[in-house]
Amino acid sequence: MTKSLTKKISPYAKWDELAAKAQTGDKKAYRKLLEDITPFIRKSLIGTLANADWVDDITQNILISVHKSLATYSPGRPFKPWLSAIINFRQKDYLRKHYSRRKDKHIPFEEEVLDKEYVTNPTHAGEYKDIKEALAALPDKQREIFELIKIQGFTAKEVAKKLDMNASAVKVSAHRTMTKLKSELG
Repeated sequence: MTKSLTKKISPYAKWDELAAKAQTGDKKAYRKLLEDITPFIRKSLIGTLANADWVDDITQNILISVHKSLATYSPGRPFKPWLSAIINFRQKDYLRKHYSRRKDKHIPFEEEVLDKEYVTNPTHAGEYKDIKEALAALPDKQREIFELIKIQGFTAKEVAKKLDMNASAVKVSAHRTMTKLKSELG
């Protein structure tokens, strides 16, 4: 007796078909796709946010992004990873914007108080000097990339645009610089 083999189909496989149909202008497929992905989006966000009210805002941003970029989806490829990437990017964008608006929580780096109280204990002033010397010893472009990302808080994409570089190259440079500084100052 032989057992019939049944292929396991992902519950998300129907999204692939709906997205492909939606790209061709099928309004029913588009509406069904949005209805089907909304609970998945919400479930993906709920346990990861400090404020439950943000779920609705981010879900709306994600749905708008899906609408605007549906043409970039490649039919024949799984829709779920494409959607998951959008969820990830929109959530990070939302949180970055939210926390950047919280000026009350920012500590200005220019203040001398920062050097004395937060960076290092004055009895260990040599540590601060060592860090300054290690940064000064870096090649100019490497130091600039490191300072823009790790000290001033710019994103790799922003630094890449400013320095007319590839974002990946910026990330690699910042990572290598961090590794080098850790080993030197270790």
